[in-house]
Amino acid sequence: MALRDKLVEKITPMLEPGEQVQAVFVGQTASQYLALAGWIFFLATNRYYTVAATDRRIAVFEGGRMTLASPKTLVASLPRQTRLGPAGGLWWKTQVGETTLRVHKRFHKDVAQADAVIGA
Repeated sequence: MALRDKLVEKITPMLEPGEQVQAVFVGQTASQYLALAGWIFFLATNRYYTVAATDRRIAVFEGGRMTLASPKTLVASLPRQTRLGPAGGLWWKTQVGETTLRVHKRFHKDVAQADAVIGA
């Protein structure tokens, strides 16, 4: 099962009834360069967040420290008209609600997909 499918499967029970996921991606709070200082320090300061663009809102879920696919609790809901991108570079830094996230390039197409649905 692909990572995006796992994320959708795990967040679906935390969504409102009938709410449909349009795009989903993961970001982390700690800079990837902290890993150079040591993995223990990186793991102690990092937290993963899952951002889901649904047909009704942008939902932000706090996850674990060790794995990407572990959304646990809903921490923020933003209006669906919120633009997330454009994303660029290897590690794109953005503000989602109260949280600063670093999003890897592999998720940039998901950010673009979330923004494209707004204009449709």
